[in-house]
Amino acid sequence: MRFAHTADWHLGRLFHQTQLTQDQAYALDGLVAVLRDANVDALLIAGDLYDRAVPPPEAVALLDDVLCRIAIGLGVPVVMIAGNHDSPQRLSFASRLLEMGRLHVFGMPSAKVSSVPFRDRHGPVPVHALPYAEPAVVRQCFADDSVVCHDSAMRRLIRAIAPSRIGSGSRTPPGAMGTHSETSGDHSVLKPLLVAPPTGARNILLAHAFVTGGDECDSERPLSVGGAGTVDAACFAGFDYVALGHLHEPQSIGNDRVSYSGSLMKYSFSECEHRKSINIVEMDGAGKCTVERVPLQVRRDVRRVRGLLAELLKGPQDGASRDDYIEATVEDDGALLDPMSKLRQVYPNLLSLLRPRFDSAIEAGGAAARFDFRAMSEDALFGQFFEQVTGSQPTAEQAAVFCQAVSSLRLIEREVAA
Repeated sequence: MRFAHTADWHLGRLFHQTQLTQDQAYALDGLVAVLRDANVDALLIAGDLYDRAVPPPEAVALLDDVLCRIAIGLGVPVVMIAGNHDSPQRLSFASRLLEMGRLHVFGMPSAKVSSVPFRDRHGPVPVHALPYAEPAVVRQCFADDSVVCHDSAMRRLIRAIAPSRIGSGSRTPPGAMGTHSETSGDHSVLKPLLVAPPTGARNILLAHAFVTGGDECDSERPLSVGGAGTVDAACFAGFDYVALGHLHEPQSIGNDRVSYSGSLMKYSFSECEHRKSINIVEMDGAGKCTVERVPLQVRRDVRRVRGLLAELLKGPQDGASRDDYIEATVEDDGALLDPMSKLRQVYPNLLSLLRPRFDSAIEAGGAAARFDFRAMSEDALFGQFFEQVTGSQPTAEQAAVFCQAVSSLRLIEREVAA
């Protein structure tokens, strides 16, 4: 079987208050071209299709367009799950109808884990879909008080995958085959089968999680505030390929079997050195996977430049584009007259300007220490604010109350009740 793995499109994203929809459309055009040339049997999307629970209309229109081009235009079945940025209910709308058009959408977590059966010449290859769920939601689904963190929630969901019915005479849904040919006939079998990793079978897991050992960056929203937000890779024993979303840098955990495809684009300046790509995975009859990371073309790169103002005003010297999204670090001492406006004459998409020497001089003069609040987690921000107001660090009980309040707000954002 040959399939593609992508994640973290974050459609509707604002980057330093700049709308990225046109840039995302350009990147998705490239993704569609890769799928066309790669001759894949399926596309797996591991969550965070949108950047927020209520996406702007242009983001919804873009997702509708690209999914139609893939599932209908190319005839490639799509399996996708909700991530922590998505609204499960909104993403799940009309999911049973969409299965008829090769689009399998899983937004709401459930005590019965759904899977989409695929088949190649070696036999069945089910894709087990685990949409993102807060531990509190998983605890409620199973009435299991032992679910207290993301790791225990993932383990409980994986244990819930029901015994396989593949090979028991059930028919495969249209589009869920190892080839792109359709199966005609009874639509009563369109609902994905409830399956589990049978002994000796090849199995794929689609999930959205922060696996221990992965490299994170500034643009990822933490999965947990003040608690354990990571999942041990040992959870995924028995799966031949684990298609993950959440971490924005393309990477594998341990080996290519547990893999992040990374985000569609660079969404922070901390990602300047990333090479965004889509995973093209080839699985043989024994379940061994070969992963090729195919780069995605972008409309504008995200770069950092550094130097004295006079040097920076000469423009890019290495053949790089003036139109890239730029963060400039100006190393001049003392005050400068409107350096942002001057630099935008050279770099029209300059989004951030840093003055490290000027800031250091202010701190040395006795002013309060300066912090990069954008790089701080919510609990760290709360601790800093609490100390500034009260003169002391919050107690463990006070920190726990804050973390619970933030977690409750996130549940409301994602339209699920704890």
